[in-house]
Amino acid sequence: MRRLILALGIVCCVTAAHGQAAVTVLRCEQLVDVVAGRVLSDQQITVADNKIVSVGAFADPSENAAVVDLRGMTCMPGLMDMHVHLVSETGPQNYANQFRLDPADYAFGSVKFAQRTLFAGFTLVRDLGSSDHLAIKLRDAINRGDVVGPRIIAAGKSLATTGGHADPTNGRNTALTGDPGPAEGVLNGVPDARKAVRQRYKEGADLIKITATDGVLSQAASGQNAQFRDDELAAIISTAKDYGFKVAAHAHGVEGMQRAVLAGVDSIEHGTFMDATTMRLMKKRGTYYVPTIVAGKFVAEKAQIDGFFSEVVRPKALAIGPQIQDTFARAYEAGVKIAFGTDSGVSPHGDNWREFIYMVEAGMPAIEALQSATIVAADLSGTAATLGSIEAGKLADIVAVRGNPVQDISRMSDVVFVMKDGVIVKQ
Repeated sequence: MRRLILALGIVCCVTAAHGQAAVTVLRCEQLVDVVAGRVLSDQQITVADNKIVSVGAFADPSENAAVVDLRGMTCMPGLMDMHVHLVSETGPQNYANQFRLDPADYAFGSVKFAQRTLFAGFTLVRDLGSSDHLAIKLRDAINRGDVVGPRIIAAGKSLATTGGHADPTNGRNTALTGDPGPAEGVLNGVPDARKAVRQRYKEGADLIKITATDGVLSQAASGQNAQFRDDELAAIISTAKDYGFKVAAHAHGVEGMQRAVLAGVDSIEHGTFMDATTMRLMKKRGTYYVPTIVAGKFVAEKAQIDGFFSEVVRPKALAIGPQIQDTFARAYEAGVKIAFGTDSGVSPHGDNWREFIYMVEAGMPAIEALQSATIVAADLSGTAATLGSIEAGKLADIVAVRGNPVQDISRMSDVVFVMKDGVIVKQ
């Protein structure tokens, strides 16, 4: 007899029997068709093993199917966040913790951050920077089934110049500063640039992250000056292409942003002081923009608290953080390609949904905000062939919220159902 799993009831683990594929049928009151940009009513999704078999109107399921009743809910593809840092979370002790905690401490902490992210509905993330191979190893642990979390596309150690954003020795005394090189993600000149990319390949990274300008949370005075010369950028991009890597560029200031776009990066992260010329250049080159509005608002808020940030970081947080939402609004109006990204880890993990609120608040329609975190993000991450939409043949990453998020985007704060790779992980 068919098994019926009521929404918000007990999760039933469906297993294959007698060599037959395990079948799960999701009955959604509404479904977001991100390809067509519309919401459909009374849709049934049939999942066998880890793939979507069919999508269509309600019909009688097969006798061996487990039926999940999602009345009152809207189904959509698993969400994607193109900019997170899963191994940490910002707090007033972050800098001191670098000297107190071991890599193992960060590794154990990342387990809860990964689970929190998945339970918020984000079934795939790009982790854009971690030391000690931590995000790469977290990815592998999740893939083995040892840890519950999203699919991870990991950059490993971000690439910086000496003293730049992502130089791991910034702010240390002379005895501890040393002279980090490509192995530590710090490069100066073309040979270093090539070696730094190849080192990430050796470590098992999935993409390259560069810091094209300085940043907010680094212990360095400027938040926006250009970091790389043109020949260094060219060497990074050409070497990355040799290994099939996409390249994401952290950038706040215009000069560093434009250098990175002209060099051929795939995405600009943050883009705080992006001007009209840069926007036109990005449109011409097809460069994605990943805004991270929620991180900007978070650091601006925390900078008001005495002692939360160092006196080097605090003025940068106050100057840069509040600007990002306005830049997003102008970039959207200009037609720049925008993919969803939060910089979670700066802001709390699991609050990724707040980015939707800020995007809609700044003028992006709710359906486009949802597309930016599904089909658009799948294009940027290189996963569009298997993920990003609810279509037959794609992997079964599916989430659901109460109500209709296209009518009320705040519904994204309450993801009540999560299926990843055909397995129900939250209900």
